[in-house]
Amino acid sequence: MTSPLLYRRAIPDDLLAICELGQQLNSLHHQQQPDIYAPATENFARDSPHWRPYIDGENQATFIAEQAGRPIGFITVQVTQLSSPLMQPQRVGRVGSVCVDESVRGQGIGRALMQCAQTWAAEQNAVDLRLTVWAFNAPALRLYEELGYEVRAFEMGKRLEENS
Repeated sequence: MTSPLLYRRAIPDDLLAICELGQQLNSLHHQQQPDIYAPATENFARDSPHWRPYIDGENQATFIAEQAGRPIGFITVQVTQLSSPLMQPQRVGRVGSVCVDESVRGQGIGRALMQCAQTWAAEQNAVDLRLTVWAFNAPALRLYEELGYEVRAFEMGKRLEENS
């Protein structure tokens, strides 16, 4: 019998597990965009400065999917107050990263983590939840579309040569 899944807010003791799981994200992104993303590493602690603020930063949260006491996924989210004379003032949530261990993908864990982020953002009085996803990440794109996310803008990039 499979152990039940538990979803909870991450604590500082989860940092290295998040760093380790994050290597799967890092590897995928590096494989597709090596000019932007550093390669994955066996020195998981290298990435702790990146993930730590999502655990203990203000207006930020990380949620863990855990099975049999082992983290098997996580999501990061933050809420900010947008204020500009050109925009409607509003509190907006932004999903930063979603990672589910390769060995357990396709079981609804990413979907449940997205719900954790959405619930938390709503509790922080956010009125909108946004995210950025790379065009090469077809499984993530499918999930977000199934969850009702829509394309609102395209981010475009161009590599600049030294003498252009």
